[in-house]
Amino acid sequence: MRNTVATLLEMKKQGEKISQLTCYDYSTACLLDRAGIDSVLVGDSLGMTMQGYENTLPVTMEEMILYGRSVVRGCKQAFVIMDMPFMSYQASIEQAITNGGRLIKETGANAVKLEGGASVAAQIKGLVDSGIPVCAHIGMTPQSVNAFGGFKVQGKGEANAERVLQDALAVQKAGAFMCVLECVPPKLAALITKKTEMITIGIGAGKGCDGQVLVWQDMLGISDFKPKFVKHYGELGKQITEAFEKYHQEVKNAAFPEEIHTYAKSDCSDDFLEKLDQKY
Repeated sequence: MRNTVATLLEMKKQGEKISQLTCYDYSTACLLDRAGIDSVLVGDSLGMTMQGYENTLPVTMEEMILYGRSVVRGCKQAFVIMDMPFMSYQASIEQAITNGGRLIKETGANAVKLEGGASVAAQIKGLVDSGIPVCAHIGMTPQSVNAFGGFKVQGKGEANAERVLQDALAVQKAGAFMCVLECVPPKLAALITKKTEMITIGIGAGKGCDGQVLVWQDMLGISDFKPKFVKHYGELGKQITEAFEKYHQEVKNAAFPEEIHTYAKSDCSDDFLEKLDQKY
């Protein structure tokens, strides 16, 4: 059975940590689901991991829907969350509901995620009131990269720490059932986890959160992005490159394909094939 808001909240209640990874395609979704990952995030990080942009800002609703559909098809038990891309919800409550509804209706996902704290509380409430589960995202919010002047830790210093806590309380009051805490000091993240009933998912926020999320290409050593919070659980980038290089060389020197890689011999006789050769 697929995880739900209720089953994930029960995990928090029982003190069971929640695993989450990003995903952008069907094949990877099948592997994540088979591994038992609790929740999958179709992140607008696809702009960087799948499209090669320097940040997430160019990603469109249509692209999120295209990638999201593929992921949902591969997930049988994992709870799927769709990122709402930049400027798909900031303008108004109505815009947020319309686009959030599209993401759920056109992908089959279970929830949406949007960035921001108190500033988007009204949008979160509108979505929740419309029957759309919401995961909030506070701390370092990538869609605000230009306002932040880069990817920087948020919540340092007393005033900033209180602001991040206030954001957490605001999104919870608005109805968010989950909140990503990105690049937040660990003690502050632990306090937010303690003070709220929401599920907290950390990324660079320490082990005091209810769960953790990573970009799968980062944790398997495929991407060149190596922030401090990423642990490599494999070096697939190196292995994949070596496999590509070996294939390239074997094609060049005709070592591939071998006879075992080809289909049965033609049912035409050699004489007939020779006649065709001469004829044409």
